[in-house]
Amino acid sequence: MSAIALPLSGGCQCGAVRYAVDAPPVTVYACHCHDCQRQSGAAFALSMVVPRQAIRILSGTPGEWLRPGAATASGTPTRCLFCSECGARLYHLPERNRDIAVVKPGTLDDTSWLVAVGHIFTANAQPWVAIPSETVNYPRHPPDFTALAAAWEKRRGA
Repeated sequence: MSAIALPLSGGCQCGAVRYAVDAPPVTVYACHCHDCQRQSGAAFALSMVVPRQAIRILSGTPGEWLRPGAATASGTPTRCLFCSECGARLYHLPERNRDIAVVKPGTLDDTSWLVAVGHIFTANAQPWVAIPSETVNYPRHPPDFTALAAAWEKRRGA
């Protein structure tokens, strides 16, 4: 994998909200939980964990919705930031770990380097989705992200 050029830049579908990420990702994975399926309108959603302080809003003001913990697959209350104009989900701020943000990497300007090194909530995966056996996989929420972070570092060659 080639070096990731920082800062990463991204934004919503209509361009009203633009953001930058000033640190490399901790990991990138695919989540197959029902929340991510509903939120993305797809079989799974990609997630990119970054240090929370690394995100900067460059323009616009994202809307915010607090998803209660009882309503989430992980059981964690989560602040969900999105564009108030077009509705594009930009990133999540889980209350369980206030050091991280979970960026929706499809909103990045350059997605050519994105590779999921793992899959979580595979028990909820659509039957037609093939989960690679060589990735770090969990049937539910992982106990922590150590193995996913290690797989990302190995993939990056760090």
